[in-house]
Amino acid sequence: MDKWDKRFMEMANVVSTWSSCYRTGRQVGAVITKNKRILTTGYNGAPSGVKSCVEKGECMRDILKIPSGTRAELCYAVHAEQNAIIQAAKLGVSLEGATLYCTHQPCSICAKMIVNSGIKRVVYREGYPDDFAKRILDEADILVERYCEE
Repeated sequence: MDKWDKRFMEMANVVSTWSSCYRTGRQVGAVITKNKRILTTGYNGAPSGVKSCVEKGECMRDILKIPSGTRAELCYAVHAEQNAIIQAAKLGVSLEGATLYCTHQPCSICAKMIVNSGIKRVVYREGYPDDFAKRILDEADILVERYCEE
């Protein structure tokens, strides 16, 4: 890890504060970079025009007692990684060869999107209980590194 990794992870941490996730500790931020330049950012939150869980005052996943790392489709939020990739698509920005910095390890749905978007490296801070995501990223030869503060 170098000073650029530190800078971009700090940015992912800042972006995570924009999250509208109701669950404590589930504020996730992502930054996609290439050649030491930020291409896009994303945080977990409801799709545009849909009320967030914070606005609703409740979390559907908590109400349904859905464990973390399962049934990702039962959530109003779009994941931070997904939002960053979607933003690139909206802006017409290629992610081929890019690095994704994320506060949390990607889930399997995000892993599939990372692979197909052309991202070649993922740096994350916190783990996530999704071994299938690790297998997908490994099989696709995506370099995955856990960021450790010095």
